[in-house]
Amino acid sequence: MLDALITSKTRLKLLLKFFLNPSNTAYLRGLAIEFSESTNSIRIELNRLEKAKMLEASFEGNKKIFRVNKSHPLFNDLQAIVHKYVGLDIIIERILKKLGNIKEVYLVGHLAEGLNSNKIELLIKGNFDHIYLKSLIQKVESTVGKKVVYKEINDLSKSDIPLNALKIFSL
Repeated sequence: MLDALITSKTRLKLLLKFFLNPSNTAYLRGLAIEFSESTNSIRIELNRLEKAKMLEASFEGNKKIFRVNKSHPLFNDLQAIVHKYVGLDIIIERILKKLGNIKEVYLVGHLAEGLNSNKIELLIKGNFDHIYLKSLIQKVESTVGKKVVYKEINDLSKSDIPLNALKIFSL
């Protein structure tokens, strides 16, 4: 869906990288390695997004570090579109809100890093029916076109949560 509107694959990857998890930061060469693309194509798109003020840049030594501009007027809208693109909105509406006693849910794995993936990995804290969760996941997987896997976590401490984890649900 989104790839029909945004024809630049590099731009789409950058939008996923920065708007899926707003705490992500990156620099040009790191993105080139991560995306397996030329630095020139990435530089062009980074410059466009920075010129539109969707990305902010700062220097750390000789590296220009990019991050999303959370105060951009379209930030919330673009983030919602990216979440819908990867299926997070459906997971929240059709799974997490129906399970009941869920305290926190974190997105981990490639998607949390801002990389497109055919798998949605979740850490779920709460007391819930695993059989019911699996039946909900089966229904959602065909809709979002991605495999959904989860791990239950209890008595969550900050050290149990990966640094790149993105909290997508909490009560």
